[in-house]
Amino acid sequence: MREGTIKVAIAILYQNNQFLMQLRDDIPNIVYPGHWGLFGGHLESGETPDIAVKRELLEEIGYTPPNLIEFGCYPDEKAVRHVYYAPLTVELNQLVLHEGWDMDFLTIDNIKQGSYRSEKAKGIYPLVPTAQKILLDFTDKVIDA
Repeated sequence: MREGTIKVAIAILYQNNQFLMQLRDDIPNIVYPGHWGLFGGHLESGETPDIAVKRELLEEIGYTPPNLIEFGCYPDEKAVRHVYYAPLTVELNQLVLHEGWDMDFLTIDNIKQGSYRSEKAKGIYPLVPTAQKILLDFTDKVIDA
């Protein structure tokens, strides 16, 4: 890992074989603007990944999963992504989107396709490539297991 590599913690939240994803804001100065990604974010100074992912979920959608399980770590030249998963135990309408443009459940087919339509944003938007890889790995290793 290079000096300056960011550390993030993200969550795979699923319900009925669908995956909750966030349509990232379409702001040029953020990473992957206008892309579907997983909820989560940067670790704060001294914060562990498991604490960070819980904080991020609470900040972004007002949700605290009853039990998060570590799935894996996805490092590359830009970031180290600590990935957790948990079933979503509430209905979509019980979540409040505080960060991002939209949120919705994507099917495995949507994920394989690599893009998804947002009714709210009135367009078809790509998935963040790393999020797509993580979800495909997850469906192979956990859902099919």
